[in-house]
Amino acid sequence: MVTFLPSRPGRLADVPSFDRAIGGAESNVACTLARAGHTARWISRVGADGFGDHLLTAIADCGVDVSFARRDPLRPTGVYFRTAGDRATDGHEVAYYRAGSAASAMSAATMDLAAIRAGRVLHLTGITAALSADCLGLLRALTAPRPAAGRPLVSFDVNHRPGLWQRADDARVLLDLARGADLVFVGEDEAAAAWGITGGPDALREALPEPATLIVKRGAAGAVVYERGGRHTEPAPRVDVVAAVGAGDAFAAGYLSATLRGLPVPARVRHGHLWAAAVLTVPGDLAPPPSRAHADRLAALGTTAWETLHLGPGWTNATTADERAAEEVSTP
Repeated sequence: MVTFLPSRPGRLADVPSFDRAIGGAESNVACTLARAGHTARWISRVGADGFGDHLLTAIADCGVDVSFARRDPLRPTGVYFRTAGDRATDGHEVAYYRAGSAASAMSAATMDLAAIRAGRVLHLTGITAALSADCLGLLRALTAPRPAAGRPLVSFDVNHRPGLWQRADDARVLLDLARGADLVFVGEDEAAAAWGITGGPDALREALPEPATLIVKRGAAGAVVYERGGRHTEPAPRVDVVAAVGAGDAFAAGYLSATLRGLPVPARVRHGHLWAAAVLTVPGDLAPPPSRAHADRLAALGTTAWETLHLGPGWTNATTADERAAEEVSTP
């Protein structure tokens, strides 16, 4: 969808103008992975309108294959407006205009399922499930059990957006979708809001034992990863946050990139944190990830150096004094 970012802080009613950008969790992940050198394909539907033109061009310019994205002559491209604050604060506003959009017409009958399943990883989010009954049916089909030979690694980011669900209880369908995935990303706070699950990461794992990998995101406190072999906790570096929107998508992209490269779990989580930090330190939903060499070097820091790492705006373009100091005190 097309995103409109406010020209200044304030209520939507008071912001006089907006800057156009691209948005959408799945396209954010695809663009970020492509910018990092991976092969990525984005499959969706957009309107046969100017906003659809803009989306396809902008996503393709990131290096993403959009050849399987379809144009809908009857439905418009979805759009949304947001204020400058963090989604987690009461003052943050988001106005979605997605009902009846081209993307809401996605279904198992209208999409090329073979093309969707052709990659090594299939990344889905709960946002799609909220757009329509047909979209929910598509995600159910894609997370249904299949022979291992005919199924990519299914990655599912819960991405609970209260504004897209008519009733709070409706979002419990996301729990069923997560149970059908191989790898699940979920925030501790969104699990409480969507499913009423509290009690920390272990309570979430108890509710979601099926996925081979469960990543519980805890914001500035880091993340906890559960795999068949056990539990791993990885703190997040300190980040000077400019805007929080899009950080979850970047975290997923960083984790998936490290997974595709065969890196161990601690490095996967650190790459997730670093890619999230790239977005946290810019005003938009999307930012180029750090170079592979830069991210690998930081991900290899010792425990003390990692826990004292401090990243601010512009950190992906240069080695900061904090990073140099962190390397000097690096310990296993």
